[in-house]
Amino acid sequence: MKIALDAFGGDNAPDEVIKGAVSAIADFAAGGSPVEIILTGDENTIKSRISALGVSDKNITIVNADGVIKIEDDPMSIRTTKKESSMGKAFALVASGEVDAFVSAGSTAALVVGATMLVGRMKGVKRPALAPLMPGINGFYMLLDGGANMECRADMLAQFGVMGSIFMQKIMGVENPRVGLLNVGSEREKGRELEMKAYEALQNAPVNFVGNVEGRDPIANLCDVAVTDGFTGNIYLKAVEGMGGFMKASLREIFSANAGSKVGYLLSKKGVKALSKKTDYREVGGSPLLGIKKPVIKAHGSSDERAFKNAIGQAINFCGAIGEIEAGIAALKEEN
Repeated sequence: MKIALDAFGGDNAPDEVIKGAVSAIADFAAGGSPVEIILTGDENTIKSRISALGVSDKNITIVNADGVIKIEDDPMSIRTTKKESSMGKAFALVASGEVDAFVSAGSTAALVVGATMLVGRMKGVKRPALAPLMPGINGFYMLLDGGANMECRADMLAQFGVMGSIFMQKIMGVENPRVGLLNVGSEREKGRELEMKAYEALQNAPVNFVGNVEGRDPIANLCDVAVTDGFTGNIYLKAVEGMGGFMKASLREIFSANAGSKVGYLLSKKGVKALSKKTDYREVGGSPLLGIKKPVIKAHGSSDERAFKNAIGQAINFCGAIGEIEAGIAALKEEN
């Protein structure tokens, strides 16, 4: 299994990227065939940091690249002036078939453009969807689209539902995943024209559609896949992330208020740590870009070693679901 890893994508590159690659090679090799990581970026810098960190370069190959595509850069430059960048070189490896999957914590917009135009969409897929796994009360659920497509049509949302359902079943082990349409109310007639048409399309799709779900419902695990357009989805995603940060800060403030609350923390320490782990994005690693011919994983911009390791693990597991998603999209076309 060969995974391309953008060594200069993210806030903590390249050190945390390198350490994540080393951890992934050590942890995931025991589960089957060896994992080989191809780091793309300035070769001299990567070699220097590997030496300074004192980590092994076993099963690590470096592909030299010129520069980095930044958040403020034109995403389309991944095909032109930035095609030799760390992300551009990685996409070239995926497109040529030299690697099986790609992970980056770099520019989301450039990642979507590169995946769509350089690697290519699955046959029949209208648009790829960014699909973050979100923590709920009783387990993870998938949100899609999380921000790749600001404007969507009903048939696109139906495809999102199919792709998300297959991912949750094959990768997350959810039997018969429940697909919900994110809306302002649970009633059938709620929403804009988009939601009304998408409701009908999802009813006719080969998924376990449970109808409209409100913003609080996915967190309560009333669905396993929450479908919406990228504009709404990104706002929802950032709001949930913000609330998670608020809750953690509030708990710290409560438990450090006085001697009694500190004793209370010691008594509930195990539960607090379990809650913190449940809401930690590093445990998931990244968001798959569904609908692309090869696995592409968008890691969080502030990813550390653990996050990169788990993003690589997600990419490895995702490789086995590509064919299933393609078949699901074909079945949806036949239904319509």
